[in-house]
Amino acid sequence: MRFLILSDIHANLTALQAAIAAVEGRWDRALCLGDVVGYGPDPNEALDLVRSLNPVMIRGNHDKAACGVTDASDFNPVARIAAEWTTSQLRPENLTLLRELPMGPVQVNSITLVHGAVADEDEYVFAPGQALDGLLESPSSVTFFGHTHFQGGFSYRGTQLEVIQMKPLPGANFSALELEEGTRYLLNPGSIGQPRDGDPRAAFAIADMDHRVTEFWRVPYDVAAVQARMREAKLPEVLVQRLTFGR
Repeated sequence: MRFLILSDIHANLTALQAAIAAVEGRWDRALCLGDVVGYGPDPNEALDLVRSLNPVMIRGNHDKAACGVTDASDFNPVARIAAEWTTSQLRPENLTLLRELPMGPVQVNSITLVHGAVADEDEYVFAPGQALDGLLESPSSVTFFGHTHFQGGFSYRGTQLEVIQMKPLPGANFSALELEEGTRYLLNPGSIGQPRDGDPRAAFAIADMDHRVTEFWRVPYDVAAVQARMREAKLPEVLVQRLTFGR
């Protein structure tokens, strides 16, 4: 089975549409690692499109803040403004949808889904030392996580812990990683709606678990159109500018 793995869409409908269009017919089931909303101008539209894919979904920290499961008191001021705006925009049925999302870890077939760390859905996993516990403790040899907006991940075999950098080159659609037997993986598909790894293209992954290959995709989209909607909504300018640089 081929899984389309989406994470950190952050209410960016244009990026999400571009990603889905680029891989039409190439996947069997959609999985979403959380943070469908927050930061971007299209919270209802993004949720509607994700829901139409009939995915397995887990919650992210922005999803929780937007629907009142948690508050945004620990967010930085810019993120807090965006979270409060998002709450004000969400339709009642989408608020309910977000409140009912499960927390990770969630297992789907042979893989595990988390938003942040395996043991803490709100923890950022940037460094090998942070990844090790999850690599060892996850119930699956292949785990997908989000939250950092950095495409790539980590692998562990025997005593060897390695960083995986699989970002496609400019102009390429994807880079492929062969998943080796006996190796444990903690993989991040990257962010659809707000990449922060220096590449502004929408990031996601397709995991072919029958052939044990994961494709790390990057797809360009109309950034300027999204920025115009953000300015119209009076979202913070720093969030608008981030989309230009993928930072």
